[in-house]
Amino acid sequence: MKKIGLLTSGGDSPGMNTCIRAVVRTAVGKGISVVGIRRGYVGMINGDMYDMDARSVGGILQRGGTILGTARSDEFMPKKGQREAIRQLNESSIDGLVVIGGDGSLKGAQALHEQGIKVVGVPASIDNDIWGTNMSIGVDTALNTIQDAVDKLRDTASSHHRAFVVETMGRDCDYLALMGGVTSGAEIVVAPGKDIEISEIASEIEDAYIRGKNHCIIMVAEGAKLKVHEISQKLKEIDVGFHTRVTVLGHTQRGGRPSAFDRIIASRFGIKAVEALLEGESGIMVGLKGRDIEYVSLKEVAKRKRKTSAEFKQMARMLAI
Repeated sequence: MKKIGLLTSGGDSPGMNTCIRAVVRTAVGKGISVVGIRRGYVGMINGDMYDMDARSVGGILQRGGTILGTARSDEFMPKKGQREAIRQLNESSIDGLVVIGGDGSLKGAQALHEQGIKVVGVPASIDNDIWGTNMSIGVDTALNTIQDAVDKLRDTASSHHRAFVVETMGRDCDYLALMGGVTSGAEIVVAPGKDIEISEIASEIEDAYIRGKNHCIIMVAEGAKLKVHEISQKLKEIDVGFHTRVTVLGHTQRGGRPSAFDRIIASRFGIKAVEALLEGESGIMVGLKGRDIEYVSLKEVAKRKRKTSAEFKQMARMLAI
């Protein structure tokens, strides 16, 4: 293997740049050329690529986002788009590919593998919904962002005796809302797939008010059936004691300097991805299992979704008392 391609795809995650840096410097150190592909599969189809070296990734360790850019590509989904992408890789004499991204990006990597491209995936998704790894790049930083924001909201909530309804990211996964609730001491967590009625939320909040609490935090995942503004409005109508306010954290959860944990895991993933290609591996993702980085089949990753541990859910309920 003489030349590898590198791309980031899907939603950006803090730590992507750290992983890019690790891939490039590991490959260069082993005498392999690296080609950066701009804007994910969009850039691959369009042949938007450039040569990278150790100096081109200097100073990016601490930066959020991705210097390669990212995008979601509908054009890549059909076989026609994939064939054009493969043609561009062959014309650039790329022998192997590292794909950094979430579940959609890794499904794209599996599609390329099935058509003969040597490819290794790296999990990067703040939702932590990728099967086969305990943690994905960006999760820890996103949780720290949520924790910091809610700590600040709690100050004003306590001062004004308010209940804050806080929306986190997570269309299909409850990890950020659940663990954000644990780390910030939320009284209630409303998650996707969890059937909970407004009356139950109102009862919990009213009970907290009667017990003498001077604030209340309700953490809601964006994919939950009940939406934050609906919850806030209904609680106002019921009159649970607290005045309610809504805060949507939105894309602030994607940005910012990656935490120490994310820098370490992204570096380990990047190094292992290059080593996997050199070992002749393909159609696999590097994943964290306990303290070790292991290879996981992309085919299995594409078929399954990571679920939040029942132990974490029990912990969130217990600590909210």
